Amino acid sequence: MHATVKFLFTLALCALAATASASPAEPKNGVEYLTLPDVQNTDSGKKIEVTEFFAYYCPHCHSYEPALSAWVKKQGDKINFKRVHVAHHPAVLPQQRLYYTLEAMGLTEQYHNKVFAAIHEQNLRFASDEEVFNWVASAGIDRVKFIEAYRSFGMGAKVKQAMAMMSAYQLKQWPTIAIDGRYLTSPYQAGQGSDKNATETQQQQWSLQVMDHLVAKAKAEKK
Repeated sequence: MHATVKFLFTLALCALAATASASPAEPKNGVEYLTLPDVQNTDSGKKIEVTEFFAYYCPHCHSYEPALSAWVKKQGDKINFKRVHVAHHPAVLPQQRLYYTLEAMGLTEQYHNKVFAAIHEQNLRFASDEEVFNWVASAGIDRVKFIEAYRSFGMGAKVKQAMAMMSAYQLKQWPTIAIDGRYLTSPYQAGQGSDKNATETQQQQWSLQVMDHLVAKAKAEKK
């Protein structure tokens, strides 16, 4: 066999072996997770910052929410969990402002799942400010206070920050989970080294295993 051909054949076998040995329990960089080329600043101190990039309109984000919430609760005070609502199109802006307004008013945990349900189960679109305001009032939130926060200068700053983070983290899909400003994974990414015919639920569970690994890895690197 020609030396060059033999080398390429050997390289291909090594690549296949690496992929075959990868798994959610022992994830590999470039397979089940990605390492960011530039470490992003976090403000969680000694805790590991875990950030979910999501969008209310995204059916995969809606599906992922129960499993992710249970995982976050299990972590206790080991992590500092945050959410960033992405927006790749101006039409999504009302949903993005809805999330950040709920966050500013301290109502996220009470209404987060209700927003998902309104969109994915009740077929609301939240495509305009007025539609958001009408739903907010029907859900029992003070309409006047909500609108004041929704249209505040601080809300504009939150939206700009989210856009900047999308760029800095090089996001191409969501839901995506960032670990300590260093690593990215997702249900889709976590399944890259496993069965390509896996269900979405299986991929979600694999992503949680990868996140366990990355949180431990980031914690060790902080020492």
